[in-house]
Amino acid sequence: MRTIAVLIRKEFTQIRRNRIMIPAMIVAPLIQMIILVYAANMNMRDIDFAILDEDGSSSSVNLISKYSSSPFFSLAGSVNSLDDAEQLLRGDKADLVIHIPANFEKNILNQDRPAVQFLVNGINSAAAVLTASYAQNILLDYNKQLLAGFSKPSVSQGFGTIQIDYSHWYNPDLDFKIFMVPGILVILVTLVGWLLMSLNVVREKELGTIEQINVTPVKKYQFLLGKLIPFWILAIVELGIGLTLGRLLFHVPVLGSLGLLVGFTAVYLITVLGIGLFFAAISETQQQVMFVNFFFVMVFILMSGIFTPVESMPDWAHYVNIINPLSYFMRVIRMILLKGSGFADVWKDFLAMGIFGILMITLAVTSYRKRA
Repeated sequence: MRTIAVLIRKEFTQIRRNRIMIPAMIVAPLIQMIILVYAANMNMRDIDFAILDEDGSSSSVNLISKYSSSPFFSLAGSVNSLDDAEQLLRGDKADLVIHIPANFEKNILNQDRPAVQFLVNGINSAAAVLTASYAQNILLDYNKQLLAGFSKPSVSQGFGTIQIDYSHWYNPDLDFKIFMVPGILVILVTLVGWLLMSLNVVREKELGTIEQINVTPVKKYQFLLGKLIPFWILAIVELGIGLTLGRLLFHVPVLGSLGLLVGFTAVYLITVLGIGLFFAAISETQQQVMFVNFFFVMVFILMSGIFTPVESMPDWAHYVNIINPLSYFMRVIRMILLKGSGFADVWKDFLAMGIFGILMITLAVTSYRKRA
């Protein structure tokens, strides 16, 4: 234990002397969290829409005013033909064109089926789906007003109305920041525990200092623990700072047990530290390990469910996510913080991370070659 303690102290001394390491581990991730939480926002605002009104009636004007008064839409102008509307969409000058055909008001008065066409810029599928959904909701609200105006009092008094009230659990105000903060925090903790640790090991290879330790009586497991534990501690500290910042700046609720979250993070870090150490053991330069890490980290982040739900991914992606540690941590941190889930709800994730951690540490230890 004394040898491991000395190695840990040596590692912290090296980290403190490195002018880039501390800002890279503490300052940069926190700044990234503040910026990314506001930037990675899936809520739509100021959707530019254009109008193609071939009816020119009071009914069409009323419908247009409902879109213009909405906080989600911004009127970009009007066009005179479908060709002009297509040009607007091609030039990315409008996200939506609302086409109100002729005889729109006449069909309403005759209680026929009036039609409204939405032309949506679909180059960004996620934005297109939200744009169409917002536009349809406003049109449905307009339709309800029309039905209320045409209903006869004698008929409407004889039937009750169904009132629909929505209750959004875990995020009542639908604040996207509450959803994003835990996800961004997972990425930052992973970067500290995985990338920086592997880069630190390979950096010692390039400097030659690791060879000096290899020829000493220090055992392999002592050297590896001396490398892993400091970054394990720093990643836990990063989690605490991120949770504090998320609570103070973004009012992220903490409904579950912080001890449970720290416990899962500790097990999760064993896995990612093992992955980082394995990549460092098979790499000779920082450039090599950066390329390998970048490939796996990017794939794991994009498939972890931070931006798109895992449930909406194809079946093959679900199988890939079985070996994706970020998907487990992404799910667990949101369950604990936002839902207040307990150990009974996440024990399977604990078990999976424990198995992964043992496998990755074993692989890292066996792949590291020490010359005594």
